[in-house]
Amino acid sequence: MFGLFKSSPTKKLQKEHDALVAKAFQAQRDGNIRLYSTLTAEAEQVRSQLESAKSGERG
Repeated sequence: MFGLFKSSPTKKLQKEHDALVAKAFQAQRDGNIRLYSTLTAEAEQVRSQLESAKSGERG
């Protein structure tokens, strides 16, 4: 009953990943390749956390 309003950690990670990918895309379009590579690396770390969280929910 009280878990109804509790947010899922996978949704939070998915939003964070999407935001990082969008920022990286914009940095690439602006020509800031160094920022693009930094944001892409962060997005990959979040994606791996997301996948491990999803596998934890299933198992």
